[in-house]
Amino acid sequence: MDKKHYHLIGICGTAMASLAGMLKAQGHTVTGSDENVYPPMSTELERLRIRVAEGFRPENLNRRPDIVVVGNAITRGNPELEFVLNEKMLYTSMSAVVKENFIRSRHSVVVAGTHGKTTTTSLMAWAMERAGLDPSFLIGGVAENFESSFRVTDSPYFVIEGDEYDTAYFDKGPKFMHYLPDTVILNNVEFDHADIYRDLEAVKFAFSRLINLIPTSGALIAGWDSPIVRELAPRAFCRLETFGIEEGARWRASDIDFAGDMTSFAVKFEGREFGRYRTPLAGLFNLRNCLGVIAACESLGLDRKMVSCALTEFKSVKRRMQVRGTKRGVTVIDDFAHHPTAVRETLLAARQKYAGRRIVAVFEPRSYTAQRKDFQKAFEDGLAVADEAIIAGLFHPERYTSDTAIAPEEMILSLRERGVEAYFIKSVDEIVAFLAPRLKEGDVVVIMSNGSFGQIHDKLLGALAP
Repeated sequence: MDKKHYHLIGICGTAMASLAGMLKAQGHTVTGSDENVYPPMSTELERLRIRVAEGFRPENLNRRPDIVVVGNAITRGNPELEFVLNEKMLYTSMSAVVKENFIRSRHSVVVAGTHGKTTTTSLMAWAMERAGLDPSFLIGGVAENFESSFRVTDSPYFVIEGDEYDTAYFDKGPKFMHYLPDTVILNNVEFDHADIYRDLEAVKFAFSRLINLIPTSGALIAGWDSPIVRELAPRAFCRLETFGIEEGARWRASDIDFAGDMTSFAVKFEGREFGRYRTPLAGLFNLRNCLGVIAACESLGLDRKMVSCALTEFKSVKRRMQVRGTKRGVTVIDDFAHHPTAVRETLLAARQKYAGRRIVAVFEPRSYTAQRKDFQKAFEDGLAVADEAIIAGLFHPERYTSDTAIAPEEMILSLRERGVEAYFIKSVDEIVAFLAPRLKEGDVVVIMSNGSFGQIHDKLLGALAP
């Protein structure tokens, strides 16, 4: 393969930073630029010694890269993008580069769905690693077993998180349409990303297109607890394996025990005992993630004992129920949850893992979904799982009107009526100043945002320090 110079506009996005590392692993020269440079991806890029320019400027392209990769958050008006277009430089998307440089000619394992993609992709890659397949992978977060979000090997297997978000400003289709899927784990489908999908039917259409890409030699591993997955799955032309906790799935979990540090459960295949598994992951949603991986590994013929070991040894993903620290007996958890279902399931998992302890939820409405009025009631239901809830200010309130944005004050009143101590506090520093003196030994603070949230985790732990 000819070595090229790639420049990534928007390099600090999770997938873009990982692509940068993958391209460097192939021997290419890689540079990039971004205006939101913060951990964990900024740290990862620094470790990889990839030069990142802070801020978008035409002069960042003075070295005339061979190929410019335009991140999906980059829009017209961006100074570097405008320079690329005016100069007629060769440009493409992250997903297209991944397809042609890394996936084509390999068996592609794509993990898709509204929730659980990052954890499931990480677990699938680790199970394949323990089974000796040495897979390449690209994950939307840092997998702690690998201490990386990507890896490039000579293996014939590639594991990738299949994001349904759009690909680039010039390609509004989902990223997963580029990933040449052979095996697809489809956990669940719900309405999300209201900024690019007009309604649930549009979301369903996107996932049906993914299913339609799987060749007859492939397999669809379908989450049967999701009504929409059950609706879409029959459109597959490949082998269908179903998993879930409810009746009707071929692969089912039973005899579930969430007590202690490990979750244990039995798996039945078509009603027959298949095996018993243990995992440090908490919550029913993570149990479904595990089931999907077990079914996918069996479809690939992986060693069952090694798959079981992988589940036991799995360390999860940074920013997914990640304990950031414990001070004065208060446990501070960081989680990426930004959809109402994810908020609810994360808090339920915290209740199961920290039984009998007070759960304090701190939520930043940051994503488009998290800030839209359409989801207000669902977010109230999710936050109601906590004993106390704090809602921060909207990330970009200017994007919305009173008719389209959630109303935190209304949410607080609703939560209080349901017996939850609830507060609307706009800024990070105000939240820390309010919360730190109130916390008691044994409390569990679950901080949920799909962004940096002003480094609130470190600030709160600092305020709790003796």
